[in-house]
Amino acid sequence: MTISIRPAPVRRSVTVPAPQERAFDVFTAQMGKWWPASHSIGSTSQKAVRMEPRSGGRWYEVGEDGKECDWGEVLEWNRPRRLVLAWRITADWRFDPELLTEVEVLFTPIEESRTRVDLEHRLLENYGDRAEAARNTLDSEGGWPLLVDLYAKTVAAG
Repeated sequence: MTISIRPAPVRRSVTVPAPQERAFDVFTAQMGKWWPASHSIGSTSQKAVRMEPRSGGRWYEVGEDGKECDWGEVLEWNRPRRLVLAWRITADWRFDPELLTEVEVLFTPIEESRTRVDLEHRLLENYGDRAEAARNTLDSEGGWPLLVDLYAKTVAAG
């Protein structure tokens, strides 16, 4: 009998000082403001991060040279409550259209001017024998913890 141990999803939560719609919009339409240029898979420095605002839309970066580099796509766009993204970046930081991991982000209003944001990066078992290493990287200080913190600071800055 073979037993597979599936790595746990990477989860992060933060409460931001913004209504649900604004919290969603900063995460999506303003991703280029908070996503660090150092977290790029393109051949040149990252100039912008873009997400087409619809299910089936592209999710990609634009390099300083103007070239676009896919990261994945929008699987579900349910503004302002829920976003599900296909993350198709390998453990070696390259785009692979055959790889599918998912990033789900839920935006839950707490009060009129505050929103709880819950992020889950799942299906990490699809990395195969690199699954645990990929999970460790995504959950490391420079992974989702950093990204969620930068997102929260961008929301707070207005």
